[in-house]
Amino acid sequence: MAASEENSSLFPIFILTMLALPLVPYTIMQLCRAASKKAKSINCQCSVCSKSGKYRKSIFKKISNFSTWSNLTLVLLWIIMGVLVYYIKTINREIQVFEPFSILGLQPGASDSEIKKAYRRLSVQYHPDKNPDPDAHKYFVESIAKAYQALTDPISRENFEKYGHPDGRQGFQMGIALPQFLLNIEGASGGILLLWIVGVCILLPLVVAVAYLSRSSKYTGNYVMHQTLSAYYYFMKPSLAPSKIMDVLIKAAEYMEIPVRRPDGEPLQKLFMLVRSELNLDLKNIKQEQAKFWKQHPALVKTELLIQAHLTRQTATLTPELQRDFKRVVELAPRLLEELMKMAVIPRTAQGHGWLRPAVGVIELSQCIIQAVPLSARKPTGGSSEGIAPFLQLPHFNETVLKKIARKKIKTLQDLRDMSIEDRAEFLSQTANFSPTEIQDIESVLSMMPSITLQVTCGTEGEEGGIQEGDIVTIQSWVTLTRPNGLTRALPHSPFYPFHKEEHHWFLLADQTSNNVWFSQKLTFMDEAAAITAASKSIEETMEGSGASAREIGKAVRDAVEKVKSGSRLVMGKFQAPSEGSYNLTCFLLCDSWIGCDKKTGVKVKVVKRTRAGTRGGVVEDGAAVDDGGEEEEEVEEEEYDEDYESEYSEDEEDDKNKNKNNNNKEIRANGKAKASASSSSSGSDDE
Repeated sequence: MAASEENSSLFPIFILTMLALPLVPYTIMQLCRAASKKAKSINCQCSVCSKSGKYRKSIFKKISNFSTWSNLTLVLLWIIMGVLVYYIKTINREIQVFEPFSILGLQPGASDSEIKKAYRRLSVQYHPDKNPDPDAHKYFVESIAKAYQALTDPISRENFEKYGHPDGRQGFQMGIALPQFLLNIEGASGGILLLWIVGVCILLPLVVAVAYLSRSSKYTGNYVMHQTLSAYYYFMKPSLAPSKIMDVLIKAAEYMEIPVRRPDGEPLQKLFMLVRSELNLDLKNIKQEQAKFWKQHPALVKTELLIQAHLTRQTATLTPELQRDFKRVVELAPRLLEELMKMAVIPRTAQGHGWLRPAVGVIELSQCIIQAVPLSARKPTGGSSEGIAPFLQLPHFNETVLKKIARKKIKTLQDLRDMSIEDRAEFLSQTANFSPTEIQDIESVLSMMPSITLQVTCGTEGEEGGIQEGDIVTIQSWVTLTRPNGLTRALPHSPFYPFHKEEHHWFLLADQTSNNVWFSQKLTFMDEAAAITAASKSIEETMEGSGASAREIGKAVRDAVEKVKSGSRLVMGKFQAPSEGSYNLTCFLLCDSWIGCDKKTGVKVKVVKRTRAGTRGGVVEDGAAVDDGGEEEEEVEEEEYDEDYESEYSEDEEDDKNKNKNNNNKEIRANGKAKASASSSSSGSDDE
């Protein structure tokens, strides 16, 4: 019975141990993640962002941010652990080791006379004849009498002094740390034990597995439905104009699940009249176009109208129900746009290339959603290829202010950024009549805007002869981000977007003539530790492949780490060299949050006819230019993105169709040339 009680008392300790093993490291991980988020949440300090309340740290917002299911579960588990610790300490006080000297109130080694005197004194207090209390009787029989017997009997006392127990040496016992009622297998307790084993060992893992498999079969790792990815893959086309990206975005399965209520009909009708100019409707047949628009699936109509309300900054007119739906729509938008971007750049052509035009359109739509700028504002006007959209992301700017600025020959946002702080303040004060507070807000946003520089090299490694047909070419680029305020990690100015949004950039190596993306990679400047690890690993693997010494590798890794800490990120990848010819490629670095902060760099690569067998990959760090005798030719030309690349929102449908036909013809001719060159090279190798 005593052994059973001892085993039962170990059950809370067993539960505490099993609970602490996963809970402690998970809590540490969550605290580290929260600390990193707190360190990198550097947001805009302008008055417009402050009034939006997005970064306001009120007690209610802190509670709402904290009270997620994972955090509440974590707190509940820690409360259970605290209760278990308290219960275990209480049990340890109740279950005490048999100490006869302590029971009689004596010091170890007391004489027989002292033991008898203590026994008589305690008998007066606890003997049943002297004290009728049942607890006193129990204590006298189980403790006092037993202790007196253990110390007065010579054999019992010798056993206790040698082995710590009156009965002598005790054998080793093993038990199960389960409650006592589960260990009693007689009667109903056996069934309870069986149910407990089946539930914990079989049913619980089965339920977890079913829940995980059902969720993984519906969602991807980025929490986007598989049905959404299938729709995006189907509707993505190589000639998809940026103005048509919206039609693909709203076809997500997540948006189809947003409820459409009858009371929403009238508010949506009013919203339609407010944003009708942004819906690309044919004004010549406006009645037919409107009827066609409302014949779409109600969820598609509702989603597009809510997004357009956000772009035109008309969300204040929405009803409370539509406000909730609107927040759900824009919350999902960055995640869905990222998957839409992946659908644009994944290998689609026979050469394994993606499509440039829809990829640029996705980024432009993402910029407009984050900054709440209508798509029509990107139409080229005057000397700006991106229209007035870059100016509208600045606080206190509107079309009236832009008309005043345009008279002073400020055509682009870069012209305004290139001015000194004093000249810009004087210019804005005199031209737009901005107050000092408003000018301070504008300066705060301009100091947050990133400036990008690119250093790109392409090459092969190990063998002479430059880049030849079929070679595996390595592209390496150092992307450096700087801001006037000196920060590298920062959240973008986005007062109208109701959620926190981190900056992300997309690196694209593309051929604008053929509309092909040869290489793409997403990068971020928010996680410095991950960037250091990735850059160190890439540099180390590259130099080990080239046969560099350990000292050279260590120096290169240290230099790479210093570059990352100073605000640079390493982009490295591989692609297969196409058929013989000279290619004028372009490296794009596109930001998904800021308008007018994109960058592009020209790269000229010459591929010569194959003169050696086999294919191999590698990198040439110097990227030296070569002549027509078979060496690589590479030139890097840096130019501002907004000077050369024009937004495609001004193109009509007829131009799109003509360009589609031309692109298709070019792809057919390019495929024919590639097949011909491949057959000629294979015949040449056979002759050898």
